Amino acid sequence: MTRGNAAERKVEREALISLLAGRPIVLVGMMGAGKTTVGRKLASRLGLAFVDSDDAIEAAAGMKIEDIFATRGEAEFRAGETRVISRLLREPDTLIATGGGAFINPETRELIKAGGISVWIKADFELLFSRVSRRSNRPLLKTADPRATLKALIDQRYPIYAEADVTIVSRDVPQDVVAADIIAALSAHLSGTGPQT
Repeated sequence: MTRGNAAERKVEREALISLLAGRPIVLVGMMGAGKTTVGRKLASRLGLAFVDSDDAIEAAAGMKIEDIFATRGEAEFRAGETRVISRLLREPDTLIATGGGAFINPETRELIKAGGISVWIKADFELLFSRVSRRSNRPLLKTADPRATLKALIDQRYPIYAEADVTIVSRDVPQDVVAADIIAALSAHLSGTGPQT
């Protein structure tokens, strides 16, 4: 990175942090969209604390999310998720990567809208499926036809994710590129100088 780029990134970062005024950035979207990987990169670039809400839920419950689903059911998991995200939203200068269903829950969505700035990382079906197929810890995809299940989840969730403050399209590019897209979109949204997407 050249000195000029480093200086420009510092100015851009400081301007965005000022516009955020302590409100957390909350990444929403489907499993496999890149919320955690891009979130870590983005938090590092902005000097924010990074929290994956799924990790925080597991720590609070003392068990893995798969086990919460299996032993307590999805409703109990969602209730715990809402409590954890409510707590995380009160922590300033934080970037929160949420689980795929968090923003779908009306109570959690209202908490995020009131306390943070939401960014939907939108990805197309094939990219998502190629990513989630690599991992076996997706409770909602443990079905006879994971492709059909994922398609149904997209159909149900995308209209709700569209309520996020900002939308960024995830592509098969380096995480730095998506992080830079998010910084530019947030800066434009918060300063009122550009469109949401």
